[in-house]
Amino acid sequence: MATAFLAGIVLAALILPVPVVLCEFPITLKLERSIPPNHQLELSQLRARDAARHGRLLQSAGGVVDFPVSGTYNPFLVGLYYTKLQLGSPPQEFHVQIDTGSDVLWVSCNSCNGCPQTSGLQIQLNFFNPRSSSTAAFVSCSDQMCSLGLESSDSVCSSPHNQCSYTFQYGDGSGTSGYYVSDLLHFDTIHEGSITTNSTATIMFGCSTVQTGDLTKSDRAVDGIFGFGQQSLSVVSQLASQGIAPKAFSHCLKGDNNGGGVLVLGEILEPNIVYTSLVPSQPHYNLNLQSISVNGQRLAIDESVFATSTNTGTIIDSGTTLAYLPERAHGVFVSAIRSTIPQSVQSVVSKGNQCYLITSSVNDIFPQVSLNFADGASMILNPQDYVVQQNSIGGAAVWCIGFDKIPGQAVTILGDIVLKDKIFVYDLANQRIGWANYDCSQSVSVSMTAKNGRSESINAGQLSDSSPQNIPKSTTAFFMHLFMLVIVLFL
Repeated sequence: MATAFLAGIVLAALILPVPVVLCEFPITLKLERSIPPNHQLELSQLRARDAARHGRLLQSAGGVVDFPVSGTYNPFLVGLYYTKLQLGSPPQEFHVQIDTGSDVLWVSCNSCNGCPQTSGLQIQLNFFNPRSSSTAAFVSCSDQMCSLGLESSDSVCSSPHNQCSYTFQYGDGSGTSGYYVSDLLHFDTIHEGSITTNSTATIMFGCSTVQTGDLTKSDRAVDGIFGFGQQSLSVVSQLASQGIAPKAFSHCLKGDNNGGGVLVLGEILEPNIVYTSLVPSQPHYNLNLQSISVNGQRLAIDESVFATSTNTGTIIDSGTTLAYLPERAHGVFVSAIRSTIPQSVQSVVSKGNQCYLITSSVNDIFPQVSLNFADGASMILNPQDYVVQQNSIGGAAVWCIGFDKIPGQAVTILGDIVLKDKIFVYDLANQRIGWANYDCSQSVSVSMTAKNGRSESINAGQLSDSSPQNIPKSTTAFFMHLFMLVIVLFL
């Protein structure tokens, strides 16, 4: 689960490009992102925040949903992705954090013990009351969905009341427990070029009755967690099983100061995307990293260093800010980068970090890096994909290597510093992840095979308009989208 400090949304109406979606039943949910203003952090604090994030990754024991992204990437401002969901009848709004490290959607219940009552994010916290929703139903232990949750350890059935429940314990000591309910998720759909509002799907989600640890803190409180994992109880899997959305999601997150990006349930179409297979039977998004190259030269790191086992492997995690290598690989990587830096560039050690005083473009100083995965898929990293600017000294910018190591761990984690300015496609149906370098301020196309065998091209940005309207059917990109700009760290 992504851990972050987040507050203050700066509102600005902007006309931005939006996704072009090829589908029959697109659905939209508004994704918001916020940060505390003027919270500058050191790399050590970022590492501490990431350490909490890594501890809180759950321990192993007919449409497109469109999430317009706001915010800017800045690893010295701590941020968080969250979206608004409407659940129940009458519909009630909840702000839930986007998390690729877990599977279940859960929100705080009215009877919750330890749940924050206020939030420093300048949002109103709400509590779900199943008895106040005319369409809510408790989930019994005999329910098929509960049985699927038992297989993935996402549900338990020890309750004497035959009620399907859950307990999620995280590595940093925080956790949540509660019970499952079935109720309506509200969204908009598009059919034959027209928007239809107030569409619904019945989903199963958690109702949290107990929260502990960091989940109880008000400064970063939201109403719950939206798990984007690949197990049966994830909303992605539930909507896919109902034929409402494909079993795939994609993101493209801008790395410049203008902010923004795209997060959709669906497969972004881009001819330059390369794919690599997911490691099977893993709780997270594990890939087979085989080698690392610097300036085209493969580093002398044994491939076994990156092999996947119980506590090792390479994980794609949008909830981590920096990137992390096993200790056996980290020193080799940093030495290779250092050997390419011109001698005229002054190196400094800032709070234990290898940094350099740069007065020109980092692209002129630092080498290109390639992460080489199975299936011949390479991820090309430009300098700003692995170095971060920490501060300035005497007119020179202090740029530090943003790849770190987790002491005593042999895991590789690729966080926001690597993921930004790229399309990422999580094709869960085919068990693969793809990526391509991309200007995320540009429009994207999202594909889904319609039930009648054809595809429609629609302007996904108009999904946020509540009034039904006709959408032009064209494969060209549309460019109308009013959205709020937020100053943020990409978490």
